[in-house]
Amino acid sequence: MNTSVLPPPLDLALAGLLDQVGERQRQDFGHMASDLKADGTLITACDRWSDQTLVAGLNQLYPGEGVLSEEGQQRLPLTSAYWVVDPLDGTTNFAAGIPYWAISLARFEQGRPVLAVLDVPPLRQRIVAAAGQGAWRNGKPLQPPSLQDHPAGCASLCSRSIGVLQKLPDRRFPGKIRMLGVASLNLVSVAMGQTVAALEATPKIWDLAAAWLVLTELGCSVQWLQTSPAAIEPGRDLAQVDFPVLAADQASTLDRFLPWGEALVRP
Repeated sequence: MNTSVLPPPLDLALAGLLDQVGERQRQDFGHMASDLKADGTLITACDRWSDQTLVAGLNQLYPGEGVLSEEGQQRLPLTSAYWVVDPLDGTTNFAAGIPYWAISLARFEQGRPVLAVLDVPPLRQRIVAAAGQGAWRNGKPLQPPSLQDHPAGCASLCSRSIGVLQKLPDRRFPGKIRMLGVASLNLVSVAMGQTVAALEATPKIWDLAAAWLVLTELGCSVQWLQTSPAAIEPGRDLAQVDFPVLAADQASTLDRFLPWGEALVRP
């Protein structure tokens, strides 16, 4: 990753840590055996190494700030400022030889993300957002998707949300379906103008932390379908907590897709 041009909120030390992990992931891609975790999802040695390296690096760079990570401590830190880390979002893609995954990193203050980084090692892209300042891709400012044309009208579903199509058999889904296999990038595809809406059935806090701020900074509409991650009490174990969510490029699009969001969480 070229760090010669950095957006304002990203310092060189943090960028260097992400460079180190992203480079190792590119080297390991295509050479990693995978195991099943207790929840049935895949994990590789590269997931574990990436998690340990990011957590250790954050502890060194930001002493006194807690870290919640997918493969490590999954209890919400008690510190006023803390980090939420997904070291390799898209492990199934990574293990299957599909070159599309991300490193997701977000710093929280008072329960809300204030700095977000989504690093996409196979594409050498880095998306950064800072609360109240905007969002950038590889150092270049991003524009709100509501200002862009969307002739393709694509919408992103995850593998667990595809079933909503059967719940509303008499209604035509209002978008061309795409399944990217990476929860954070499914959501941020809306902010990037790649899709007009995204529906995630079972994202964990580490899946959505960075994408949440990117979406917010670019004026997207976000509807939490059950529980908002803004209302989590410190110290809570989030290992088994899902935050179903619908994201859209603007409010009118959200209204158009909301029946499928509501159907997703309907008993």
